[in-house]
Amino acid sequence: MHPASRSLTPGSLEQRPVTALKGVGAALAARLEVLGVRQVQDLLFVLPARYEDRTRVVPIGALQAGSRAVVEGEVQLTEVVYRRRRQMLCRIADGSGFLTLRFFYFTAAQQQGLARGTRIRCFGEARRGPLGMEMVHPEYRRVFDTQAPVEDRLTPIYPSTEGVQQGRLRMLIGQALRELDTAGVHEWLPPEILQTLRLPSLRDALEYVHRPPVDAELEVLEAGAHPAQQRLAFEEILTHHLVLRLIRQQVQTDPAWPLPDPGKRAEAFMASLPFELTEAQRRVFDEVDADLQRDRPMVRLVQGDVGCGKTVVAAAAAARAVGSGRQAALMAPTELLADQHFRNLDSWFRPLGITVALLTGSQAARTRRSALEAAASGEVQIVVGTHALFQDEVAFHDLALVIVDEQHRFGVQQRMQLTDKGRSTGRHPHQLIMTATPIPRTLAMTAYADLDVSVIDQLPPGRNPVRTVVAPASRRDEVVARIAAACQAGRQAYWVCPLIEESEELRYQAAEETAQVLAEALPDIRVGLVHGRMPPRKKDEAMLAFKAGHIQLLVATTVIEVGVDVPNATVMVIENAERMGLAQLHQLRGRIGRGAHESSCVLLYQHPLGQLSRARLNTIRDTSDGFEIAQRDLELRGPGELLGTRQTGLARMRVADLSRDSGLLPRVHQAAELMLARYPDRIAPLAARWIGADERYGRVG
Repeated sequence: MHPASRSLTPGSLEQRPVTALKGVGAALAARLEVLGVRQVQDLLFVLPARYEDRTRVVPIGALQAGSRAVVEGEVQLTEVVYRRRRQMLCRIADGSGFLTLRFFYFTAAQQQGLARGTRIRCFGEARRGPLGMEMVHPEYRRVFDTQAPVEDRLTPIYPSTEGVQQGRLRMLIGQALRELDTAGVHEWLPPEILQTLRLPSLRDALEYVHRPPVDAELEVLEAGAHPAQQRLAFEEILTHHLVLRLIRQQVQTDPAWPLPDPGKRAEAFMASLPFELTEAQRRVFDEVDADLQRDRPMVRLVQGDVGCGKTVVAAAAAARAVGSGRQAALMAPTELLADQHFRNLDSWFRPLGITVALLTGSQAARTRRSALEAAASGEVQIVVGTHALFQDEVAFHDLALVIVDEQHRFGVQQRMQLTDKGRSTGRHPHQLIMTATPIPRTLAMTAYADLDVSVIDQLPPGRNPVRTVVAPASRRDEVVARIAAACQAGRQAYWVCPLIEESEELRYQAAEETAQVLAEALPDIRVGLVHGRMPPRKKDEAMLAFKAGHIQLLVATTVIEVGVDVPNATVMVIENAERMGLAQLHQLRGRIGRGAHESSCVLLYQHPLGQLSRARLNTIRDTSDGFEIAQRDLELRGPGELLGTRQTGLARMRVADLSRDSGLLPRVHQAAELMLARYPDRIAPLAARWIGADERYGRVG
């Protein structure tokens, strides 16, 4: 038992199984587990996704289409009709108007319960139907007193899971809240932290977020800015940060192979390059180089803008592993990117006598078998691949270095599986993790607390700046003419569309439709298409055809955000750019400007352009510095996630948002130091509360 759990009483909410609550049997408990609910306490931390105002009854005659409201009326008629499909219609009236309730799923008992003369109160979204205003499948209940009280609190709407209806979840959470009066919930944050926060107690915060009063400001709650939400967000971020810090401490006690490189392979590799490393590349390589010579595993993140030369640093690290008589593996998120890395490394290392193999899921059986045998025997020194690298059949002779490219595309579990491949010798492989998404320092300290972070903040000489233009969609014809001129001059272009299929709601231009329209408008231009729903082989074929110049204009979704280098591509058009986050726009723009020719990026937007969207587009237009863009993204609090679950490897957060709640981070760092120094026994129960027992949060070292 963890020391902290000694202070828990057997009846406390942390210790009581959810099956102790009335009405919770084994079947419901299994469904609740999907929400991370095992103990009664866990129900309190299933936090509302949004709120609805059900605190007043609206006259039926005053209903507005699209509004969600509470109405009350007397049943005039209930009948089952057959119009394309069987449905039950119930007509109610309150003296100000009539409303039809439409049910597609119903029972005979429901029909009998809605007999003429019955008075009901219901809640739902009003819409215009063939018989006038209607609600489809509203929540409803019978009322026997016209003065029956309405809700006296805002109604929480919880994250849904199959088999657990909102009403049942609210009832169970209500039981857990009532038990707070007797059992309480443990306050694991020490008084000195709570005093500096000046935020509500844990109990008060939980009461408020589950039962906001009638006068609560919905806008503040929906923005996550209420002090009660900030109190919970602080504890959640602190918990994630502390767990990452503990992972880091644990990794630093593991044994690893020191890589002294007596064969001087890293030096030979650097000397063979046809270009000089930038000062930033050299600095980061020195940091990596020093780590690799220790007998503790390196776990280092290398951040750098698109095109800054992270791969060269990774290759030098791989050369050191080979020079020490051991193997290295590089994992990329797509077969296309893996193939590109393989070709680059093979061309660099073949003259030095270093062998490189490629291992992907779509290889021919004979080729794959040969690569597997070579990796297991040690005949091949560097293996490049996709997620295929961590499958059970893949074995290494003596893997000492794992390199992960675009790490946000992989989960923690996948990285753990790959590093497990090197533990058969009793030592842990070093890890070098690369990302082309720059992250402000304050965020990196929290999101990557388990990693050492290096930054390549300098681009190699010769990279031509990309000219960025922001234009309304009404100038589309001018943009098409620019594409035609570029292709006729021998260059190539991208045209990026956010969605594959047409959406009336968002008015996106679908990639398939756009490709067809552009092919008709540019009959002399070879137009290709690539999107996320294409089979991987077809997608790769299209990208390779573009790289080879067989396709001049590639219409694509954001699947090309991480793609092959095409130095001849000099124009990129991004439609509905106002809908994208800054980080994504910057990543997409990084696909061009890789050759000797002048490049330009056109950001097309739809009117009207909101203030936030205008600020984002202006930022992209005015700067190409990824770190400045990341900082601006943080300040703007745009909808594009600077840090998402996949990107950080963090478990999914329930209430906190690292971008939105960045103002809490300095205090999180201070509190973490205090907790680690004076209250280490409180970290495990905090982790159980916010992360859960089954999260594979853990070991990546």
